[in-house]
Amino acid sequence: MATPILRNVDTTGLRFRLIDAESEVLGRLATHIATMLMGKDKPTYCPNKDYGDVVVVVNSEKVRLTGNKIKNKVYQWHTGYPGGLKSRTVWEQLERKPEEVLKRAVLRMLPKNKLQDARIRKLRLFVGPDHGFAAEALTPWDPPCRNKKSSGSRELLEGQYPACIQEWANWEPPANGCIALYKGNDAPSSKVEED
Repeated sequence: MATPILRNVDTTGLRFRLIDAESEVLGRLATHIATMLMGKDKPTYCPNKDYGDVVVVVNSEKVRLTGNKIKNKVYQWHTGYPGGLKSRTVWEQLERKPEEVLKRAVLRMLPKNKLQDARIRKLRLFVGPDHGFAAEALTPWDPPCRNKKSSGSRELLEGQYPACIQEWANWEPPANGCIALYKGNDAPSSKVEED
């Protein structure tokens, strides 16, 4: 595969982020991509400057939609001629040009201002796992954990601590010793008092 060219993009000081879109929910993934393109995940964020990273998305055709949106969601546009209202479902769009579904979702989540074109230029979508940015130092993106409400108690692995108050009530420390959790300067001194 030929190396892709980023035209009119100044990449000095930017990270190249790699995202695998396989089995990711479309809207949730699009919000994370839009955040990275705007640079809101950096401490140097400035709303009137374009400090966002270059985002490379692979497997963009394997994005997932919840509910019946794949059949019921419709993209509409008008050609400008009388009777020129066109429409296409997400299913039809995934068959024709699958990366366009994710691109439209991200584009509509970016602010509608003069920086929108510059930001969407830094988004590169690829069908399949192959991309041409092998020469760049790509930083993989790990999807954040979702706070799912547990239907019951979960089993804790060794070295794992309970996440909520109800789990702390039934938690016992490991058999190999007691584990103390301290916050800030609450840790006891190294001196051991004897009774």
